[in-house]
Parts: sequence; C-alpha cells; structure tokens
Amino acid sequence: MDAKAISLNEKEVKPVVDLLNDYLANYHIHYQKLRGCHWNIKGQNFFTLHVKFEELYTNAQLTIDEIAERVLTLGKPPHSRFADYISESAIKEIDTIGMKDMDMVDAILDDMAKLISQERELLEATEKAGDDGSNDMVNRFMQFKEKNTWMLRSFAGKK
Repeated sequence: MDAKAISLNEKEVKPVVDLLNDYLANYHIHYQKLRGCHWNIKGQNFFTLHVKFEELYTNAQLTIDEIAERVLTLGKPPHSRFADYISESAIKEIDTIGMKDMDMVDAILDDMAKLISQERELLEATEKAGDDGSNDMVNRFMQFKEKNTWMLRSFAGKK
C-alpha cells in the first residue's frame, strides 16, 4: 500500500509520515512514564492519581496503535524499536520510584505540552499535504490532551 492508494501524493505525505514516527516515539516514552506513575504513586493522592494515570495510559496505548496504523495506511512502516523511541523522543524517561505525587503530575503535564506542540506541527503538515485523515486523528488526540491538561492543572492548583 502507498499514499497513492488513498489519493495522496507520496512526496507531499513524506513529512507527515516522518512527523508521525517522531510522534509515535514520544508517545511510547510518555506511555511508559504514565505506567511508572501509575505503579509507583504513593501518598494522599494515591486513589485519585492511580485511577487517572491508568485512564491516561490506557488512552495512550490506544493512541499509539492508531498512530502506527496511520503510518501504515500512508504506506510506510512505523518505528517499532525502543532504541529508536528513546533516541528520537523529545520526551525523556524518568525514574518514578520514590517520586512525589505532584512531581509526577508536573512530569505528565510537561509531556502533554510537548505532545500538543508536536500535534500542532503535525496539523500544519497534514493540512499542507491534504491529509485530512491524519489531521482529524491528530486533532482528536490534541483535544483529549488539552482537556486533561486543564484537569491536571486544576488538580495541582495551577492557573
């Protein structure tokens, strides 16, 4: 399968595919960070954040699959090695063991800000390539993170 099969110009879609693979790498690191936060949360906010982190990592897992399948739909292979994710991701791994609950929230908020920035870049690239399918998908992912950014910032007492 290639981009022509879905009426897209392969040359115009190449930047989208490259950005989607970068986005996929970042999402994998974000996903693992959410898992670590879920597993290692302690303190007064345990019950609230344990559930929230699980909700977020479950959503991230589904998002990762959609991103990879979109790359395949555009006719290219998605990155699938952790070595690639780690080297390509702007989001960095952290050690969540012993981390304070609100530091975890801050780390997730930082990830979300980076992902939203990538999503905005992707929206520009998808629009330029005429790739409405990728644009709609990324826009949906961004809206989810925007809402959860607001919720986590409210939880943390931030403006």
